[in-house]
Amino acid sequence: MSEAQATLSPPSRRSQAARRTQSERTLIRATLSVVAEQGVSAATFATIGQAAGYSRGLATHKFGSKAGLIDAVIDFLHQERDAHLEAAHVAEMHGLDALIFYADSHLRDLAALKQTQAYFMLLAQSAADLTEVRKAFAASHARVRVWLEDVIRRGQGEGVVRRELDPTSGALVLGSLLMGLSFQWLIDPDADLEPTRATALQALRQMFAVPAFGDTP
Repeated sequence: MSEAQATLSPPSRRSQAARRTQSERTLIRATLSVVAEQGVSAATFATIGQAAGYSRGLATHKFGSKAGLIDAVIDFLHQERDAHLEAAHVAEMHGLDALIFYADSHLRDLAALKQTQAYFMLLAQSAADLTEVRKAFAASHARVRVWLEDVIRRGQGEGVVRRELDPTSGALVLGSLLMGLSFQWLIDPDADLEPTRATALQALRQMFAVPAFGDTP
């Protein structure tokens, strides 16, 4: 191999890797769009490939099975969430503000983003069908719970979150509240989510915040 060829090879490999990543993300976004607009049953590899502008064979090759596709979808959504939290500098917020920001963002995204709606549609089917895919969603929720636990502990250390709260229980309550509201909105998407969002955030503040001097605990 010549020196020139050796110099050109690494960018070529990176380009191939970038194309693979791009095609996978395109297929995942197509999956979420199909689910949100047509329902879970419509999300076949053929439909997904067509929506993404690729062949059914590529979707099958990339993910292998429905379980593989769900794993990829969940990982993609976690990456999107982590990027959103990083862009908002949530790690620099006090624990209480970080918890409220997380809940507020979730409820805003529920009405605005198809991918959030699609996630809960996929979750609902996995629970109803008693499929192995449930394990992927259980692992996803555990990942979020651990993050929320860490934020609660940080807030307790800062003196802005009630010290008597068990971080694990607090994280589960917050997550369950958001999950319940998400399913309720999917059932009745024409409902005005804004008053519910405001009430939910107020309830979470009362639950987590250290009472101000003179307030009733």
